[in-house]
Amino acid sequence: MKAIALISGGLDSLLAAKLIAQEGVEVIGLKFKIPFYLNTGKTLTDLGMEISEVDIGQEFLQLVLKPRYGYGANINPCIDCKILMFTKAKEFMEQLSAKFIITGEVLGQRPMSQHRQALELIEKKSGLEGLLLRPLSAGLLPETIPEKQGWVKRENLLNFSGRGRRLQIKLAKTLGIKDYAQPAGGCLLTDPLFSKKVKDLIAHGQLNRDNIELLKIGRHFRISPQAKLAVGRDEKENQELVSLAKEKDYLFFPQEDLAGPTSLGRGIFNEELLELCARITCRYCDLNGAIFSDIAYRRIPEEKNKVIKVSSLQESQLINMRI
Repeated sequence: MKAIALISGGLDSLLAAKLIAQEGVEVIGLKFKIPFYLNTGKTLTDLGMEISEVDIGQEFLQLVLKPRYGYGANINPCIDCKILMFTKAKEFMEQLSAKFIITGEVLGQRPMSQHRQALELIEKKSGLEGLLLRPLSAGLLPETIPEKQGWVKRENLLNFSGRGRRLQIKLAKTLGIKDYAQPAGGCLLTDPLFSKKVKDLIAHGQLNRDNIELLKIGRHFRISPQAKLAVGRDEKENQELVSLAKEKDYLFFPQEDLAGPTSLGRGIFNEELLELCARITCRYCDLNGAIFSDIAYRRIPEEKNKVIKVSSLQESQLINMRI
């Protein structure tokens, strides 16, 4: 008997998979890769099972642009997201001749996608009626086919509900699960500041995977309808911006004798905008009282730098450009 467990790296999905594995079911993990989900960095070694990863990023972008069931508090299309994931999980289940799907959803934990009506809608629209088992809240939900068929024992399933974590943490200790993501992780689309940046990309027709990755790093400025600038906040971000630079992007940085950020410009630039990017970069340099500084820049893949002497842009001038 095989079942597919959706694994996020968060505690709930790990607990659900482990509970059903203890029922004697062969559990195969399935992890979806989407551009807005934080990488937990966890190896999931405690789970002791095979985990496959499936990239659904491009399809997910279409949901962000026009979700059938709307957004949550920010720009998170949670119901559409779940339907997409469960539909893909159903295909994976059929390919492996598995019998049902396991998720770590907890009744009432998420306001948009985990109330009873939403759970029923998601199950129906994904074609998994009766085949979607939520072990952590199964005692509060209708009996599923795996329970009716005796593949799992209903009395061994749980009745967790709400947003609390105390019961999950206690169960994790019992099951020997130590390596899991903390609840601060998860989908970036639920974050108001990140959502604002995504809305800016959508408004300017620039929502794509490369631009989304760039949103995760630095300070962001909209300098024209066709161009924007990301400014590193520390040495690690400076290095990441360099690694993310694509052909025709611009990199800006102070001369070697000046401490300051690396900035990445993406879009269509003229001389005026290049100078503006240099002035924004200068704004975050340690000028030691100087009025002007030399900012170097180059267009990828060019190797030769150009240098422009600029004054720092004032904070009041940045307000309308900051995203």
